Amino acid sequence: MSKIALVFHSGYGHTAKVAEAVAATAGATLVAIDAEGNLPDGGWDTLAAADMIVFGSPTYMGSVSWQFKKFADASSKPWFGQAWKDKLFAGFTNSASMNGDKHSTLHYMMTLAMQHSGLWVGTGMMPSNSKAATRDDINYVASSGGLMTTTPSDASTDEMVAGDLATARKFGERLAAVAARIAG
Repeated sequence: MSKIALVFHSGYGHTAKVAEAVAATAGATLVAIDAEGNLPDGGWDTLAAADMIVFGSPTYMGSVSWQFKKFADASSKPWFGQAWKDKLFAGFTNSASMNGDKHSTLHYMMTLAMQHSGLWVGTGMMPSNSKAATRDDINYVASSGGLMTTTPSDASTDEMVAGDLATARKFGERLAAVAARIAG
């Protein structure tokens, strides 16, 4: 079985809920970046042992949170020795707006993965883009490069869009399948 580590920052709990949904079906170990931008004890070891690293961050002002950026900058230590070379990578983000410049966040994560000489895994999902589509359909936000979810700015974590969380679970299934296929 492949080892998947999901490293993420969540400012208000919404991104954490998405991380939990992805991890539940991917079989991933959660590595939460704290409010000061630090990993928990053993976090770097968990990432080093993983076959796949999944990045997660809210989109703030068109990019990752500063806490996630602090983690990314600190990853220059494994980068220098190419410790994560040929690992699989994927990513996800949540923001309050339907677009919210989430693609900029995913591009940042993709670039970080490529700098580590990694291999990026997208959603592998068709968009829900017909007239009959509803907000609760799988991949309604229509991202290919990574998982995107949208939570209104005044919504609690209990009010998150069910379709986005279902999409997160499908994304986790894809990550587990790709990791197993590559490792197997």
